[in-house]
Amino acid sequence: MPASLIRSRAAVTRAASRRTWHEIPDGAVLQEDGTIVAVGSYAELSRKHPNVPVIGTGNEVLLPGFVNAHHHVGLTPVQLGSPDMPLELWFVTRMVMRSVDPYLDTLYSAFEMIASGVTTVQHLHGWAPGSLRDVEARAGQIIRAYDDVGMRVSYSFAVRDQNRLVYGDDTDFVASLPQELRGPAQRWYDRLQLTLDDCIALFEHLHQHHESSRRVKLQLAPGNLHWCSDTALTRLADTARQHGVPLHMHLLETAYQKEFARRRGGGSAVDYIDRFGLLGPHMTLGHGVWLTEHDIDRLAETGTCVCHNCSSNFRLRSGIAPLNMLEAKGITTAIGIDEAGINDDRDMLQEMRMVLRSHRVPGMDDQVPTVAQVFRMATEGGAKTTPFAPRIGVLASGRAADMVLIDWDQIAWPYLDTATPLLDAVVQRAKAGAVRRVICDGETIYADGRFTRVDRDAALRALHQDLQRALADDEVERRHLAKALLPHVRAFYHRYFDPARHDPFYRSSSRV
Repeated sequence: MPASLIRSRAAVTRAASRRTWHEIPDGAVLQEDGTIVAVGSYAELSRKHPNVPVIGTGNEVLLPGFVNAHHHVGLTPVQLGSPDMPLELWFVTRMVMRSVDPYLDTLYSAFEMIASGVTTVQHLHGWAPGSLRDVEARAGQIIRAYDDVGMRVSYSFAVRDQNRLVYGDDTDFVASLPQELRGPAQRWYDRLQLTLDDCIALFEHLHQHHESSRRVKLQLAPGNLHWCSDTALTRLADTARQHGVPLHMHLLETAYQKEFARRRGGGSAVDYIDRFGLLGPHMTLGHGVWLTEHDIDRLAETGTCVCHNCSSNFRLRSGIAPLNMLEAKGITTAIGIDEAGINDDRDMLQEMRMVLRSHRVPGMDDQVPTVAQVFRMATEGGAKTTPFAPRIGVLASGRAADMVLIDWDQIAWPYLDTATPLLDAVVQRAKAGAVRRVICDGETIYADGRFTRVDRDAALRALHQDLQRALADDEVERRHLAKALLPHVRAFYHRYFDPARHDPFYRSSSRV
């Protein structure tokens, strides 16, 4: 990218501590070819570089681009007919979701993310039907959408080689169903054709293809403990070491998952995956709602990261993650919007406020999240969960020129006390409508409500038109199947354990 000087009312370059951050009044960033070469005052940098084009009016707040560290789909489950339910039942209702064009679908959520200041996303792809060739083509469309719109993506395919619908053997579950449901249920399972070897081959091919890309990287993703056999955990750990890539794994999202780990290994899910060398700075655990104090200590010892998906945990009744303890132990934490935020969209500014406010435990002890902590989670913390970690998340020389400019007047109008710290005002008051410009790799990809690379209106019209077609036969069958299966899945978990009657978790002193 050509050189440019990004000007601001104030630049917040990074979080410094739990309550402080580095802030430069009248700050500016000089970037060349997508890399930051200088950070300082606008007066100083403009004097030294008088011929460099200036971006910004001087009335915006300049921040590092945000990182959505846990994301899945474009159109939300609610939009596609799957209402919020407890997670284990929600897996069933998601059968009703339509087959959507992957390129247009990905653009839909990318538009929402970018418009709220997100420049990097961790895209966790899963449940893709078809052969290896089919899934690879779909992955290519997803990556192409991010590439076209201009944002960074760390793509991974979530590996599942067992227990794909309930926390029990696939064959056994189908056999437990009434005769009239066994055929349709088996056809649903048969759609998911990828073997473990296929999943590894998919990663290796995409990793090689995008190895030199500046905005596309690959990770590995063990789906969850219940979804991965020991063989899968071993293969994924070995493949990550071989290629030097990080991993992202859903873990302990619900109490049922905690019970599954106890039955499978006699202890915690964290202890179980530790046997495979999966803990460490290269691993990010998504959700972690049901971590114990022992688990958290082990994560701190190993430097394992945790991605906090606050809205998702509320919407699917999973619980409240122990964020205060994670932060107190110095664990790297990130923010993920997951399927969709509390407003059924991908608004990182809103999600930051959710995180800030959802862990305010009663009392006067200083143990609740601060503005600086939440800002770090959305920037540097998120960066550390991706292969882009050495390049993004802060504004500093040698880092990638990923930035967001937010209009100060939109935050402060009609009045804001002058004693209010600038970052407090941004995190607590900024709305997506105040985002004036988003820059990724030195390139403006969004300015004053317009995407510079892709016509948003045309893309959304195409998406709308694509979904006007009649339901295909398999979509109709899946809708009927989801409704018919729901009571059988509910009965499976009532037998599994019923928190109202037999509660080894809700009353446990190890719950944090």
